Amino acid sequence: MSTNKLARGVALVGAGMSNFGAFKGKSSRDLFVEAFVEMLASVDKPFDPKMIEALYVGNYSSDLFEGQGHVAPIMASWVGLTPIPAVRVEDACASAGVALREGILAVASGLYDIVLVGGVEKMTDLATEKVTDTLATAADSQYEIPAGFTFPGFYAAMSTSYMAAYGATPEIFKKVGIKNHENGSKNEKAQFGAKISTLMEARKNSAAKKGLPIPEWKDELDFLNDDRANPIIAWPMRLYDCSPVSDGAAVVLLVSEELASKFSDHPIFVAGTGQASDGALHDREVLNSIPSARVAAQKAYEMAGITPKDVDFAEVHDCFTIAEIIATEDLGFFEKGQGWKAAEAGETSREGKKPINLSGGLKSKGHPVGASGVGQVVEVWKQLRGQAGDRQLPGKPRYGLTHNVGGTGQTCVVHIFERRD
Repeated sequence: MSTNKLARGVALVGAGMSNFGAFKGKSSRDLFVEAFVEMLASVDKPFDPKMIEALYVGNYSSDLFEGQGHVAPIMASWVGLTPIPAVRVEDACASAGVALREGILAVASGLYDIVLVGGVEKMTDLATEKVTDTLATAADSQYEIPAGFTFPGFYAAMSTSYMAAYGATPEIFKKVGIKNHENGSKNEKAQFGAKISTLMEARKNSAAKKGLPIPEWKDELDFLNDDRANPIIAWPMRLYDCSPVSDGAAVVLLVSEELASKFSDHPIFVAGTGQASDGALHDREVLNSIPSARVAAQKAYEMAGITPKDVDFAEVHDCFTIAEIIATEDLGFFEKGQGWKAAEAGETSREGKKPINLSGGLKSKGHPVGASGVGQVVEVWKQLRGQAGDRQLPGKPRYGLTHNVGGTGQTCVVHIFERRD
C-alpha cells in the first residue's frame, strides 16, 4: 500500500540555467552545457562531477525541432558524464518537471545517491508555423487537431469558459501579463526582461525614428488593447497573452538527504511531489479547470504535510495568461472563480499575499518547452536561498512550489521545496 511518502529524503544542492531566448547558431547541447556549468558553480562545496550516478533529461521534441533524437546520452557526453545511465523523459511541456520527479524517486528509492536532472529545448530554428505544428503533437491528433485547434485556440476556449462561468473579462488577462513582465524585468536570464511599459515606449521611439505617427497610448492597458500593437491570436488571447517560442536549458543536482551537508551549506529539501494525468481537453466536463493539477497538488501537499496556505510563493505554468489564473485555483490558493479577482487585487504580485511567477513566468522568462519545469525549480532554489537579487522576496520564505503542465493538462506535476535553516 502506498504511503505517499518518500522512502528517504532528497535534497537540492545545485541549480543553474542558460539564458532563455532565441540563440541562432547554438544547439540544445550548447545550452545544456551552459546550464551545467552554472550549476557546478552554485554548489557550495567542491565535488567531482564524476560522482553523479545518473542523468534524467526532460525534452519534448528535439526530434522535430532539431532533427535530433536520442538526446540524453548526447547531453551526458557533452558534460563529461558518460558512461552513466542517461534517460530522456517526454511529457510535452511537463517533460522537465516529470524528469525531476523521476530523479527524486530514483534517489529516494536508494538506487542512486547523486543524480543530475535537466531540461532542454531548442525551438527557434523552425519557422513559427512549423513550431505550431510541432507543439500540436501534444494535443489529440485524431480528434482535436483535425478540428482546427492549436494551443492558442485551446487556451482561448478555456478563457471563454472561465469568463462565462465567473464574470472575468479580457482585461484581467492583460494585467497578469503586465505583472509577469514586471517580474521578468528583474530577471537577467529572461527572454523578455522588460516591463510592458518599456516595450510600449520602445514602440513609440521606433515610430518617431521612422517618421511615422507616434501612438498615443495612455498606459499599458491602452497599449495592450491596441489591435496593431497586440493583435488577437485566438480571442480573447492576444499576442502578449502568449508565452514566446524559446531556446534554453536548466539543470539541478539532487542528492540523498544524508549527503546534503557534504555539498551545500544551505540545501533545499524536497518536501512533496505529485503527478497526475488526464484525457484530452475535448473529453473534459469543464474547460476552466485542470483536474490533473488538482490531483497532483493534493498529493504533493499530503506528502509535504502542509496546506496551500503554507506555500510562500509559486512558479506556475503560465503558457498563456489564463493558465496562471486557473493554476492559482487548482493549487488551492484561491477558491474556484476567485483567482481572477485575486490577480486584479494584486494578491499574486511580489508584494501580495501569494506571489506568483517571481521569475517572470513562462510569459516573460520564456518557455523552451522541455526545460521549463526545471527552470521553475531554479527560481525556487534562488528564492529559498536568498539569492534572487532584485526580485528576492523579503524575509525568509520557507516553502516554494512549482506547477508544470503538459499539453492542456493531460499531464501535471507539482513539487514543493522547503528551506529548513
